[in-house]
Amino acid sequence: MTTAPWRDPALPAAARVDDLLSRMTLEEKTAQLYGVWVGAATDGDGVAPHQHDMTIDYDWDELITHGLGQLTRPFGTAPVDPALGAQALARAQRRITEAGRFGIPAVAHEECLAGFTAWRATAYPVPLAWGASFDPELVADMARRIGRDLRSVGVHQGLAPVLDVVRDPRWGRVEETIGEDPYLVGTIGAAYVRGLESAGIVATLKHFAGYAASAGARNLAPVRAGVREFADVTLPPFEMALREGGARSVMAAYTETDGVPASADPGLLTGILREEWGFTGTVVADYFGVGFLETLHRVAGSPAEAAHAALAAGIDVELPTLKCYGKPLLEAVRAGEVPQDLIDRAARRVLLQKCELGLLDEDWTPEPAGPVELDSAANRALARRLAEESVVLLDNPDGLLPLAPDTRIAVVGPRAADALAMLGCYSFPSHVLPHHPEVPTGIEIPTVLQALRDELPDAKVTFAEGCGVSDPDTAGFEEAVARAAEADVCVAVLGDRAGLFGRGTSGEGCDTSDLGLPGVQGALLDALVATGVPVVLVLLTGRPYALGRWQGRLAAVVQAFFPGEEGGPAVAGVLSGRVNPSGRLPVSVPRVPGGQPWTYLQPPLGLAGEVSNLDPTPLYAFGHGRSYTTFAWEDVAGTEPGIGTDGSYDLSLTVRNTGDRAGAEVVQLYLHDPVASVTRPDVRLVGYRRVELAPGEAARVTFRFHADLSAFTDRSGRRVVEPGDLELRLAASSADVRHTARLTLTGPLRVLGPDRRLRCETEVARPT
Repeated sequence: MTTAPWRDPALPAAARVDDLLSRMTLEEKTAQLYGVWVGAATDGDGVAPHQHDMTIDYDWDELITHGLGQLTRPFGTAPVDPALGAQALARAQRRITEAGRFGIPAVAHEECLAGFTAWRATAYPVPLAWGASFDPELVADMARRIGRDLRSVGVHQGLAPVLDVVRDPRWGRVEETIGEDPYLVGTIGAAYVRGLESAGIVATLKHFAGYAASAGARNLAPVRAGVREFADVTLPPFEMALREGGARSVMAAYTETDGVPASADPGLLTGILREEWGFTGTVVADYFGVGFLETLHRVAGSPAEAAHAALAAGIDVELPTLKCYGKPLLEAVRAGEVPQDLIDRAARRVLLQKCELGLLDEDWTPEPAGPVELDSAANRALARRLAEESVVLLDNPDGLLPLAPDTRIAVVGPRAADALAMLGCYSFPSHVLPHHPEVPTGIEIPTVLQALRDELPDAKVTFAEGCGVSDPDTAGFEEAVARAAEADVCVAVLGDRAGLFGRGTSGEGCDTSDLGLPGVQGALLDALVATGVPVVLVLLTGRPYALGRWQGRLAAVVQAFFPGEEGGPAVAGVLSGRVNPSGRLPVSVPRVPGGQPWTYLQPPLGLAGEVSNLDPTPLYAFGHGRSYTTFAWEDVAGTEPGIGTDGSYDLSLTVRNTGDRAGAEVVQLYLHDPVASVTRPDVRLVGYRRVELAPGEAARVTFRFHADLSAFTDRSGRRVVEPGDLELRLAASSADVRHTARLTLTGPLRVLGPDRRLRCETEVARPT
């Protein structure tokens, strides 16, 4: 029997796919362009917006006779034992391959924002905590482990990372972002992609593009970003993750920018993504995003028109189901309303990716290769390390921390004894288990209270909840105040409850009108401070909250952004001193609840000044974080300060640990452009390096700044490097500048293309 060319692994993938397409019917090609969500709820209480009215009925057995593009969340829809789930997925794939003429399996995709969103899988810290670590390599290690777990149960594609840059911290999905700076988001995001792809999983960049800049911080609200903000803030992280991480898929955003929905924008999905950046992978819709062109955006009059607009713009796969790319699209093509070459274009991209994944090979098998263990000891150790690196010590003015080992501690607050306080909205226990209250969490999640008792066995630890996260009830204040008054120190553990669409104080669809602590938690903190007992504030949140009201009134402030299943021991380790805090803020902490939106990327008129009585200066700046040791920055030296507009400049310094314990310093490099043809942020991050040092140890850190890193979008829409003066600022945060180096770019204005340098390379040398 002669093997068809499309089955021959010795042939180039393009030749194989061309042969396969030539044999397929229109129905078979179209079937590759949609997913099916088995078990999706239709009762109005699902895990995706409008799930109840966008999910349609279908006959599974009939549907798969033409093949199937994707299987939607076989593990992330309901609790399923991972080993049994892997077997069930294998059976489903067998049915798909046996039903169709060509035996092509589906791509199975899952969410993996903070770990594989599956029952009994490791719940890692959320992306905002990744940003706080300033440790791309550790994030890559985490992603590699997540990818291996996905592969072990038969999943091919992961819907992560989120590369949206925070523009307004009131937005509910801030916890899913990496931070408010595009360079930090890009470098950490690219590392995650690199790790996930190295495990053979297709990484999916989302949400392309502009989603986080929605007006009023409302989920899915219109985006009114200007051309330069879009080009210089929104797009660079995606470009970096594609070029440096090698992501093979991109998810279109729900939002519209200046009246054009991303899902129907060929300039974005084809012009920028494919023609400028050279992307060759697949573009998938965010869940129901194609249908929303008709129902929410109203730029299409029917599901068929929505399908045509999305397909023409460049969306290859409709997720999570076949509302538009199923029967409506098929009928529109047959009626001559949609060109068949659009079907061929998308099907070719999908099949090329399936070919890369080995799904077109005759020896492909869906059975898992070995035992399934999604929360291994190695996973938990990595989750612990990332959690520890991400905890930020915001303040410790009198050195109360670390806590004395035998002290009397009153632990108070609604987040102290709740395991879910550690998890973001896309962790399985927060995302899916609320719909299954009878099912246990499936993983061990120590609380701060439990971990602190374990950490300090000689301390006398009492507890009172005080209040709920968002409830208005203050009945518990009396007991909480009494416990605090009896103690030597009060640890107030406050923060968010992650949820979906208003069922939490943080998470998708959980936007907030201001940045005051949720519910009556602020009043509880006031009552605790009024006792006169030193209060250590511990925040477990998905966004920054305004803390100016308590400036100078707290003994210490510790910030953790949903630090995952090992977050309790990580926070307790910082309180006890076992962990020397090294996290740095990926977002600014505001002084007052109003005065938003604000991030540190502000031109002069976005800063405090005489033109307004409102001062937006944050209480704690982007990049800020304290340590239990001290560091000296010495011997700063640069190369020749005059370089061409295509030149590079090396800036070096020695960082020395001058304290008595090991610690990590994060050296940050900011750019200040005194004069430009358009207004520029006063400072912006262009490089950073985390350096771990033993007591007394020193290291020489060198930043290799290239002129391309000074580029911006000019009035004509070109990305340019302008000649003129620049300042490079070595800093411990965006507001804590330690050394300034001035240089001058000489020569002609340069217009940059897609091969521009995106990263400031760094080097660390240690004395031998």
